[in-house]
Amino acid sequence: MRGLRIGMAQINTIVGDFAGNAQKILKTIAEARPLGIDLLTFPELAICGYPPEDLLLKPQFIDENLRSLDKIVERSSGISIVVGFVDTRSDIYNAAAMIHDGKIVGIYHKIYLPNYGVFDENRYFQAGNECPVYTIAGIGVGVNICEDIWYEAGPTTTQAYSGAEVIVNISASPYHSGKRNFRERMLSTRASDNVAIVAHNNLVGGQDELVFDGNSMILDEKGRLLARGKQFEEDLIVADLDIEAVFRARLHDPRWRKEALLEEQRWHTTKIVVSEEPHTTSKPSLPQRQIQVSDVPGDIYDALVLGTQDYVNKNGFEKVLIGLSGGIDSGLVASIAVDALGSSNVVGVAMPSRYSSPGSISDAELLAHNLSIKLMTIPIEKAFQAYLEMLAAPFKGIKPNVAEENIQARIRGNILMALSNKFGWLVLATGNKSEMATGYTTLYGDMAGGFAVIKDVSKTTVYKLARYRNSVAGSELIPSTIINKAPSAELRPEQQDIDTLPPYDLLDPILTAYVEEDKSVEQIIAMGIDEKAVRRAARLVDTSEYKRRQAPPGIKITPRAFGRDRRLPITNQFKESAET
Repeated sequence: MRGLRIGMAQINTIVGDFAGNAQKILKTIAEARPLGIDLLTFPELAICGYPPEDLLLKPQFIDENLRSLDKIVERSSGISIVVGFVDTRSDIYNAAAMIHDGKIVGIYHKIYLPNYGVFDENRYFQAGNECPVYTIAGIGVGVNICEDIWYEAGPTTTQAYSGAEVIVNISASPYHSGKRNFRERMLSTRASDNVAIVAHNNLVGGQDELVFDGNSMILDEKGRLLARGKQFEEDLIVADLDIEAVFRARLHDPRWRKEALLEEQRWHTTKIVVSEEPHTTSKPSLPQRQIQVSDVPGDIYDALVLGTQDYVNKNGFEKVLIGLSGGIDSGLVASIAVDALGSSNVVGVAMPSRYSSPGSISDAELLAHNLSIKLMTIPIEKAFQAYLEMLAAPFKGIKPNVAEENIQARIRGNILMALSNKFGWLVLATGNKSEMATGYTTLYGDMAGGFAVIKDVSKTTVYKLARYRNSVAGSELIPSTIINKAPSAELRPEQQDIDTLPPYDLLDPILTAYVEEDKSVEQIIAMGIDEKAVRRAARLVDTSEYKRRQAPPGIKITPRAFGRDRRLPITNQFKESAET
């Protein structure tokens, strides 16, 4: 019986950490040998980390990447390996090296270079035009990279019709809510359409705004899931592939047999023999894998935890600092930070003003107690009064307005940044996507910080995540008084968010349609949503781009996040929200 034991190393790399990434790869190679793995794979650009962005324009970065590849090749005796790296010829390529027994036997260059959303690969790479098929232990294996497999008639089809019974796709496919199911359906279709086993090896970990969820998958020739990697964790997925089943399925599929004869090759196909004889040595038995994956809102919460953990740790911080207002946003961010870093590495700061309610102060204290984090209380009344006295002359005769409100927010931002400077703690901003979308934030105030954990999380989702975390804890980790209170910035007497914004359960669907789906104001109104609310929300979004440009980076969890996905000019006269 023809078979192949494959191992997919779902690893968490760091961009530019060539020594650390290589060490992780070599450690996995050493673990793979005793398992009898015939083919071991690593994610896209595993050697240099993904995405390297403009580091690719530095020749020394490319050279160091090639030196790391050489070290891996030297340690590859007795095993076949596919690893992502940056190849250089007359240009640079997003590449996969096929390594066997101490030699590079072939290199694949990524053909489809994504240039949408968070991707900008045409800026850096030249596209490949060859689709090699490797013979490994007598079995045809096609290797391609990430975007290549998303195309229905792409390299996967060419490789399958050229003899590949297994398609290995090394990938750095970032997470957003709902993508795992979409990705799995796509891979299942590629496997069944090409009557081939598909092994999709995805990256895991946080890199700036992006989170890679892992969820590597192996699907058989009928599109059925054979094995899955862990979600948001490193993993080594090992599986025995039944190649005879692929052969039988192709014999019984006249459609596939006819297409294989008629297929016009769009890329040059080469066949490279790596090892012809099947491995006859006995292999240790494999334990059953039972991988549980979470769906919304659990996967969003886990993505935020991993993104926070990796941003903090990979950038060399030990502790984080959070302004605790007694509200739902700071409560959720504190909970995520504790799960990511441990309670001893999270510090809360309560900064009450004359407008802070007793309930908000006690809620912040109760939250800190529940999370077992240190809480510092620094009242801002003296500083606020000093500002009012200092500005009394220029403000004379003008009624108090948003200027006085923002002074309080900026005092708090100053305090947080002072503590950050003094102790080296990273400030986590607590603004959510609904606020960022509408500009319901204060520049240099509540927007101050090094990382905005829930920047891409709508307010209604914030509530769902808080309730989810409590359900997992089996207790009110985030107090119900925080969850149930009416949201307020508490910058003036009796203030509530609905004084400035539409109710969040009305606002968030508008923002999803306008920001994430690019629907026009008229289309949103036609959905049956109040016209006044739609035009108001759209106007706030349109006029707040300048604020978003100055916000700290934050974790992407939706299909269209501000910043990397949605880029609009600050200076422009196109306003959909205007009355017609």
